[in-house]
Formats: sequence, structure tokens, C-alpha cells
Amino acid sequence: MRIDVQFADRVGIAHEILAVLAGRNMNVVAVEVDSFDVFIDIPELTENLLPALRTDFMRIAGVLDVKVVDVLPGARRRLHLDTLMAALADPVMAVDADGRIVAANAAAAAVADTSESGLHGKALDELFGDSGLQTELLENSFQAPSREVRLHGQPFLLEVTPVSEPINSALGQTIGGVITLHAPRRLGGRIHALQHGGGGFDTIIGESEPIRALKARAARVAIVDAPLLIVGETGTGKELVAQACHAASPRSSAPFLALNCAALPESLAESELFGYMSGAFTGAQRGGKPGLIEMADGGTVFLDEIGEMSLYLQAKLLRFLNDGKFRRIGSDREIKVNVRIISATHRNLAKMVAEGAFREDLFYRLNVLHLEVPALRERPDDILLLARHFIERACAQAQKPICRLGADACAALVANHWPGNVRQLQNVVFRAITMSDKKVLDASDFDLAEGSIMTAAEAGIGHDGQDWDSSVESFERAFLERLYPQYPSSRKLAARLKTSHSMIANKLRKYGIPGSGR
Repeated sequence: MRIDVQFADRVGIAHEILAVLAGRNMNVVAVEVDSFDVFIDIPELTENLLPALRTDFMRIAGVLDVKVVDVLPGARRRLHLDTLMAALADPVMAVDADGRIVAANAAAAAVADTSESGLHGKALDELFGDSGLQTELLENSFQAPSREVRLHGQPFLLEVTPVSEPINSALGQTIGGVITLHAPRRLGGRIHALQHGGGGFDTIIGESEPIRALKARAARVAIVDAPLLIVGETGTGKELVAQACHAASPRSSAPFLALNCAALPESLAESELFGYMSGAFTGAQRGGKPGLIEMADGGTVFLDEIGEMSLYLQAKLLRFLNDGKFRRIGSDREIKVNVRIISATHRNLAKMVAEGAFREDLFYRLNVLHLEVPALRERPDDILLLARHFIERACAQAQKPICRLGADACAALVANHWPGNVRQLQNVVFRAITMSDKKVLDASDFDLAEGSIMTAAEAGIGHDGQDWDSSVESFERAFLERLYPQYPSSRKLAARLKTSHSMIANKLRKYGIPGSGR
């Protein structure tokens, strides 16, 4: 039985409490003394003996109460700590002031290919085969930047946290440290969790026929474990489609990591993609660094603007696609990973191949599966749906009440050409919400190019008495009736509006505009 003897603090009271047990010839296996408590583990104590023992304790001046407890506080802390260490997926080790391991979790023992007790007492330089690491940690009181280390041939990012005595004891000096090892794939998973909220094709907003067709095709290619090339104009949402394909794929539980090939010079893009070894170049992180391909093992790497990748990097990427192996910068060791490559571009890669600006063999390796994201002007039915979504998000960000679009604003947004596509629409809406305090936005609140706006009066839209759908239909009818005499066929009109012939033909037929059968 375990008991808690509560007392008012005074000198010698703990000894008097233990003396009572000695007088009764009771064996004590553990004692913990706190400020106003003595916790005692007495295996021989039973319910029958407890009342008499309690009476003896209460005769001691200062004893306030005697309670039965399930476990001593120190043992409870050890149990929780052991459970916590066992639950940690990352290898964790506690080391003393000499750099020797005093405790380790099961993950650390598994990576080191030994038991937890086998790690006990082992020096860091012996474990990692790196005497510089232990020297650095000891000389800097276990305060050192993260660095890469290898344990049993596997790379890990090592992070160290110093352990110090309480400030009110001695000089608060460092008495050791806690070392945590992060595997590249787990780092990739954390980056993915921070950068992407997840979600499948329902995150792609739109109900138009081109978007429904895109989602249907994307759902089919998502489950095929092969390279995918996504093409479309700038701002159409190619990365969003790539994320949705990853979320719908068998790799959805693994990382999705992205690299914009146009945003970095060749040298930085190479190190970001393939990683590097310690000392590979000036400014390289000590110990080296894994690249996106290594951190995304089992998942997906998205290469945006693949058309901007240099010919040198194209060759290195082709080698990886051929056998799944690569080398970090400055390393002669090959690393094999299982990664799906999804790439995207707004450029005509076939034309670039013909001009010698893009490798033909890489083009065919990337273009196994293919998706084309429609431009916003090809899906006018989605413009107001997207605008409402962006308005809600912008108002929430600006901490404003949700506003709505007036008839003039609806006409202006649908009539605009949107060369920057969905990204441009998002920016235009955000700017309007930021600069206006109106509850109803009109055309003048949006920064749109001159000549692209059709007013509500021109479209025949009344400001009152019409709901959203009927206002949109009124605008579409008036807009097509105005343009059709100048482009008197569905094909000519579709070419003028830079959209699909079938969409224009359906709209002309819907509104009974003459020549709709052409």
C-alpha cells in the first residue's frame, strides 16, 4: 500500500514519521518527500493495519492527515515519461554533461539497431562516428544549430536542447542535453502539413462544363501512379489541381512538396530539389540538407513552371525519372526514393522541344498523363461563383461584414477578359474589399481595364426585382445579342471571345439568338 502523510513543515518531522514504521518493523521500499508531504510505499501495509498506523502518525506534532494513494508522484512521472518517450515516432536521446546517453526511446534504439539498454552509456562520437559533433556540443553547452548526421547509414536532422539545473540551484549550469533526430520523410510530412490544408477536387470551385470535365478527367488520372503534366495559362490554378490529384491518389497520406522552377536560379533549384552534402558549396548548411525529392519519399513532388527548368537540371531530373535514384550535390552516394512527379507549365513544351529549349526525352517522361486547366474566360459561368467565394474570404480577412455584388459589378466581372485568370480575379476582389466600405459593390469598385466593362443598362439588367440567376442570364443574353451582328456565327463569336465553340453555340441556342445552329 502507498500512503501520503501530510504535515505542517518543521525540522525533523520526516524522520519521526519513518521512525514509527521502523518501530512497527514495516519494510519501506520507496520514500518521496515533498514540501508538506511524505509519500511512502509499504508493501506489508494492509487495510486492517492502516487505522492503527494512522493513529500513531497523528500523535506526531504537525501531522495533519494520512491518505492512501495509487502511485508515488515520482513513479507517476517516470511512467508518463516512459510512455511519452515510447509514443514519440522520432528518435530521442538524453545525454549527460560528458556526452554519454542516459536514456533513449524505442525509435532511437530501432534506428541504432540495438536495445534501449544497449544505448545507455554510449558516447555520441561512438554512436554517430563523428567526434566533431560531441566536441561541438560539449564546448557550446549543448547549444548548437541543427545539423545533419548519419546513423546506421540513414540521414537525420539533429536538433539539441540543453538541460540545465534550476536557476536557484548552483549556477543553473548545463548538465546535459536532449537530442532529437528527424528523418527527411517526416520533415517533408511536417512541411506538407504546414503548407497545405489538404482537400480533394471539392476545393476546385466551379460548376461550368469545362470544370466538370476537368474534375472527371483528373479523378481518373489521380489514381494512376505515373508522371502527370498539367498545362494551362498563368493563374488558372494548376497547383490546386495537382494538390487535388495527390489527395485523391494512393499517396495521399505521404507528403506533397512543391518547387517553382521559375523562382530560383539553377544552383538553388538543384539544391532545393536534390539536397546537398556538408561543404558542397560556400554557405552550405553544416552537415548537409535533404532535398524535396528525399523528403517527399512515398509522396508527390510538384514542379511548377517546369518549362523554366535549365537543361542541366532537366538531365538530372530525367536520370531520376528513369531509375528513381539521385545524388545530392557533393555526394558520390546514390539515394533511391519512391516519388511521383507532377509538373505544370503555361508554356508550349512541344514547341520548346522543337526549338531545342526543352529535352524531348524528358518531355515524353513527364507527359505520360495530361491535364489541361481551362482559362477563366472559357468558364464564364464560374466567374460570379468564384467572385462570391473570394469576397467572403477577403471580408473575413479584413474583418468586415460580407458585402455583395451589384448588377453593374456582375456585368463587369463576367464581361472582363481576365488575362490573369482566377489569380487576377482574386486580386481584383481583394483590392476592392480593401479599398471600399460599401455593402454593395458596383463596377467602379473594381480595377478593370477600360472597354472591358458592360454596364447594367447596356445589358438590360434592372437593379431591382431580379434574382442572381436571372440577372446573369439577362447579361449573357444582352452581351451575345450585342456582339453577334459583328461576328455572325458561333465559331466567329467563340474566336472573338477566345472560348470554346460548343459553349457559345449552347448559349446562342439557349437564348434563341438568330444563327444559333451555325
